[in-house]
Amino acid sequence: MLSILITAGPTREHLDDIRFLSNASSGRMGCALAEAALSAGHRPVVVMGPADVRPPESIEVISVTSALEMQEAAEDVFATSHIAIAAAAVSDWRPAHRRAGKPARELGRLSIELEPNPDIVKGLAADKGSRVVVGFALESSSAGMPAAIERGRSKLASKQLDAVVVNLHDVIGSSDAELVLCHADGREEALERGSKLQAATRIVGAAVEQWHALNGRQVGQGRMEGGAQ
Repeated sequence: MLSILITAGPTREHLDDIRFLSNASSGRMGCALAEAALSAGHRPVVVMGPADVRPPESIEVISVTSALEMQEAAEDVFATSHIAIAAAAVSDWRPAHRRAGKPARELGRLSIELEPNPDIVKGLAADKGSRVVVGFALESSSAGMPAAIERGRSKLASKQLDAVVVNLHDVIGSSDAELVLCHADGREEALERGSKLQAATRIVGAAVEQWHALNGRQVGQGRMEGGAQ
């Protein structure tokens, strides 16, 4: 049994106590990954932003709101994990200053100073050692899948990932998925359009295969039991 960290859902970056910046991620893929990991006999832990869907009750979920909260929780869980699969749609930016309460509406234009959020999956991969880190690349559908794969591979290399899952932005909110799994060794697997659980099963399987290739199959013995080496 391997311990698998999964990040899921969107993050919210509050302008004030009511208003926030976010995105349309439903969290469905993260939930499917957790379900697939559990079905395969592993121990998933989901660090999840605000989403309407939730994994089965038997799966541990750590609820967070902002990118900084997700980063802290993910790093804590990754310390005792073998694999990380980063499916969350983390907001790229957050307001530089959060205002208290709900300020009254102001007439005219309003400027908001933003600052970049941390790249959570890149940070995990930088200290992965013999662990496996899989990222997601959500790309525009207008350029087509070949261009999306090229951009995904660029992210794979720059973030030192073991694999990246490339999908197009029009799958957000959908119950289906049509993905390409790009491995660091140059292999590409096109996952035909189907349920997110079907796709998640293959993604989890590929990550587990990669972990075994790096570490052998001595899970449950010595230092490999219950956490990362």
